[in-house]
Amino acid sequence: MTGSTFTYRHGGCVLLLLLAGCVTPRHPPPSPASGDASWRRVVPPGTVRYQLALGEVSSGAALLKRVTPVYPPGQLASCPPPQEVPALLIVDGLGRVDEVRVADEAQADAGRRAFIDAVRAAALQWQFSPLTISRWAADADGNSHVVDSGTKPFSLAYVFRFECRAGRPMVEAAATKP
Repeated sequence: MTGSTFTYRHGGCVLLLLLAGCVTPRHPPPSPASGDASWRRVVPPGTVRYQLALGEVSSGAALLKRVTPVYPPGQLASCPPPQEVPALLIVDGLGRVDEVRVADEAQADAGRRAFIDAVRAAALQWQFSPLTISRWAADADGNSHVVDSGTKPFSLAYVFRFECRAGRPMVEAAATKP
């Protein structure tokens, strides 16, 4: 093997390794260990979705910004069992969380209400890309193009989990992708 062939083959490997170090992962980084809650997206039975007509395409509704709920400080001393707060996030046509609904909120005691309030305070700061529904058509030459499009409100259900161990808030694995 000649010196130039050796350099070419191994130099290419080094270049690939250097480029691989520049690759950004597509998934969001895990929640920091200092966080206070974790969440996961759920799809409750009976969830209604937009029905798209022939030629319609939907896009967007991707989570862009999330804020981790803060464990209620008043609950740390008693360190209650893990708390899960199911919440429905109502998102407007611009992708902003407009409302947070919690099914059992009316019956919640003061301790549970503190967790619900933490979820609401954080989730109202979440931002999604707008849900866009576009209608496509083909012209006489067979070329497709957008005829019209618009944004729509949507809702997503999440379960937020709070856990305390020895008076310290804990975080589980990062949320599942929306």
